Amino acid sequence: MSTEFNSPQIPAMGLVANLEEDDRLLLSSYGEFLPVQEDQLLIEEGQEQDALYLVISGILHVHTDDGEKRTLMARVEPGESLGEINMFDPGTASASVTAKTFSQVWKATRDDVEAFMHEYPDAGNQLLTAMVAEMSRRIRHMNEKLAAIEAEAAYRSFWE
Repeated sequence: MSTEFNSPQIPAMGLVANLEEDDRLLLSSYGEFLPVQEDQLLIEEGQEQDALYLVISGILHVHTDDGEKRTLMARVEPGESLGEINMFDPGTASASVTAKTFSQVWKATRDDVEAFMHEYPDAGNQLLTAMVAEMSRRIRHMNEKLAAIEAEAAYRSFWE
């Protein structure tokens, strides 16, 4: 795999899968393409985070670190995104993100996304809808995990 990102356009994947090719080309110019080397930290837990990331290639791990203990929260693959919440509620990163393999990502700040939405409202609306849908899927998934944990705890307390 090349270590250079030689495509000026975001591929039709993830949040932008339903955008027209021309809209993806326009959106591409509102952010930047970044190579992320293996073991390179992309986002650091607790630091200001104001960007949306779309993983073009590679594998990244979302994790928290407590002393010497690292907890894997998620594995992020091509087509998946990071940072949607900060488009709506800027703040600090709740976890760190580290590349497990050489990765290529597209990064756009909140200002970049807002400028795109202002200039191209129809495409911006599609992007916004995709971000909300992704966050909704993640909330639903976390609710399912929480319900399973609570059910397991209730089962244990009943039999103990």
